[in-house]
Amino acid sequence: MQYLVSVIDDGTGPETATEEAAVDAFNDRLRSEGYWVFAGGLGSPSPATVVDNRGSEAVFTDGPFVESKEYLAGFWILEAPDLDVVLRLAAEGSRACNRKIEVRPFL
Repeated sequence: MQYLVSVIDDGTGPETATEEAAVDAFNDRLRSEGYWVFAGGLGSPSPATVVDNRGSEAVFTDGPFVESKEYLAGFWILEAPDLDVVLRLAAEGSRACNRKIEVRPFL
């Protein structure tokens, strides 16, 4: 089963050198233990563009889709045998990056 493990930033700013090193070590462990599928960090939502092409023509809107103090700062896609395993990994990832984590299964 694959899971989206989202990193939620609450505006605390960029990660510190200590957090970056801890995330790198966590990523290395995910790879070596076979959980890693893909991961990526995301920039601030302020330069985002929302695209809505549900009508007669596409509408492009500057700025994030939702105005919020919290935003998606990065993610992992992990392969794990069950939710208990991925929740344990998410707890370790939260400690490494010093951010909240949301876990959602892929359908």
